[in-house]
Amino acid sequence: MIRATAILSTAEMAHHDAADSVTLDFDDRFRRRIALQSDRGLTFLLDLPNAQPIKDGEGLQLEDGRVIRVLARPERLVAVSASDPQTLARLAWHLGNRHLPAQFHGSRILIRDDHVIVDMLKGLGAGVTVVSEPFQPEGGAYGQHNHDHGHPHDHHHD
Repeated sequence: MIRATAILSTAEMAHHDAADSVTLDFDDRFRRRIALQSDRGLTFLLDLPNAQPIKDGEGLQLEDGRVIRVLARPERLVAVSASDPQTLARLAWHLGNRHLPAQFHGSRILIRDDHVIVDMLKGLGAGVTVVSEPFQPEGGAYGQHNHDHGHPHDHHHD
């Protein structure tokens, strides 16, 4: 099976013609090693030195020189909103205090749909709307991936 061994940034992709694309949700865009199938049916192995988030529009360099463009698959998310910026900041604090992956998008915060968290947010005065959008949560203050809770752990995304 042919391997994809490097990620090309969106800027690098401006200089490459993609041979194909692969559409993935956030979890599958955060792997070190996984067998994937492109949108046109090419099976290949993502084989990176370490797990790292792959953003929408970046590319995967195959061993034979071809490039596969990565597209973010829309996911079921909850858009969190508030009546004022101070309330939105307080809601963001509560989400961060629970180490939840979150994407800040204008005057709303996107999170994964979790009824317990949604109920908590509603109790704090949030507006919540279920949406279907690509998810690219923040990576953390020190560049950690979005599953990092500030302490060492041994789970892997292989």
